[in-house]
Amino acid sequence: MKIQIINGPNLNLLGVREPSIYGNEGFDDYVKQLRTVYAILEIDYFQSNVEGEIINKLHEVGFSYDGIILNAGGYTHTSVAIADAIAAIKTPVVEVHISNIYAREEYRHVSLTGKNCKGVLTGFGMNGYRLAIESLLITAQNA
Repeated sequence: MKIQIINGPNLNLLGVREPSIYGNEGFDDYVKQLRTVYAILEIDYFQSNVEGEIINKLHEVGFSYDGIILNAGGYTHTSVAIADAIAAIKTPVVEVHISNIYAREEYRHVSLTGKNCKGVLTGFGMNGYRLAIESLLITAQNA
């Protein structure tokens, strides 16, 4: 099973950016842990601060991978283009947010991308990515 994790803008700064919200762990270290725990899976990781690059990656893997985990960061609340890219592909997408977007600024309460996703996990910290993998595994077993 192949899973693609896509992180959007500013998530390259995890571990140093606003640790009170996002924690102290960098994502490269976290994805190594995921690859160890889920050694039977192929877990690829991509991060970009550029909206078009995120769309290109969705198009690239959206017909050949078994699942996509997307944390579009701030684009979650603004990008009709990313929402359209999710709607256009076949691979199921699980949206993840490290912080609880509903406990933050009001403009973060709306996810334009979430309606096109299989599900949305918000507020579970980095553990949300693991929960997304579990969700994709359950979906694959029930298919």
